[in-house]
Parts: sequence; C-alpha cells; structure tokens
Amino acid sequence: MTTLTPDKNITVKSYPIRLRGRGQITIPQEVRDTLSVDEGDILTLLQVGEFILVSPKQPKVPQLTDRIATLMEQERVSLADLLAGLEEERKAMWQETRQGDA
Repeated sequence: MTTLTPDKNITVKSYPIRLRGRGQITIPQEVRDTLSVDEGDILTLLQVGEFILVSPKQPKVPQLTDRIATLMEQERVSLADLLAGLEEERKAMWQETRQGDA
C-alpha cells in the first residue's frame, strides 16, 4: 500500500514482514536500496506507542573526516601543522594545571 500525505507530499509505503527467530526481520530490498543501507549497517529502531519506526543511523566519523580534510585543504594546513599545534596546546594546558595546583 502506498499513500501520499496531502500536506507534506511524503510517500508512506507499507510492507508486510515476518518476525523470525531471535527477533530478526528482513527489510525489503526496495527499502534498503532507497535508504542506501547494506548488511552490517547500524539502524535505529524507535518505539512510539504501539508503532515502531526503523531509520538508518549514519556513522558520523566518515562525514567528520571529510569535513576536516576539506577545512585543512582550504586553510592550507598539514597534518604536521595540526600535530605541532596539538603539542603546543598540551604544554599550555599543563602550565595552567600546574599554576592551579600552586
């Protein structure tokens, strides 16, 4: 069953699924293709009253890595520059900690 909500043009589709041993379900191929999820991907199951929703949970690390790499390119900063700056920050934090103890 497919319906289109009038106010937001959101397509709502219904798929019959069977609960298998150990609580396993099979997500239909059409849904997996639409959401770009594959075996091993992490999904989030939400219970809302008597309803359940399953949504893809995309790992943030690859997105953050791409963003950092882009920023490094834009600012012309190398990994060596970042590591040197990290060492300087560690030293400054160490000094602050020691002064707070005195």
